[in-house]
Amino acid sequence: MKRALFLDRDGTLIVDKVYLADPAGVELIPGAALGLARARSLGFGLFLFTNQSGIGRGLHTIEDTHRVNERMEELLGLPRPVFSDICIAPEAPGQPSLYRKPSPRFIEEKLAQHALDPAGCWMVGDSAADIGAALAAGIRAAAVRTGKVRPESIAEVASGQVPVFSDFGAFAATLG
Repeated sequence: MKRALFLDRDGTLIVDKVYLADPAGVELIPGAALGLARARSLGFGLFLFTNQSGIGRGLHTIEDTHRVNERMEELLGLPRPVFSDICIAPEAPGQPSLYRKPSPRFIEEKLAQHALDPAGCWMVGDSAADIGAALAAGIRAAAVRTGKVRPESIAEVASGQVPVFSDFGAFAATLG
């Protein structure tokens, strides 16, 4: 595996329901499963990289997050494991953090661990933190319009550095 996608969860693959702790609330964004299947068929490794500040705020537990991720994988209907690795950053903003995006640490570790070519890797997300993590790690970034953040408000999008797609499926359709 030389190429990989680093994927935000809420607002990119599933509907962002803010501090989602109940697996019954997981709702896939249309095109997510087909986009992931396409990326896999093209040889991309898949890595989930998600900030979950509800844990740090005491609103839910890491176990809740694991159950939500499990439900998302069930709904995706792809061979498991769907993701080569998952990074859950549990810290709330302002708490000491190693992995909370825009930290590039998880991406950098996986690039080294899996001998990934940064030129063949993307971070896809819906926030400035997602874009910031990608650019700090030296990989490409793409924004999607399915989250709560308007991509046009992200400086790198506005300057033309980062392409914007209607959803993850539209992004995956451009992969070759």
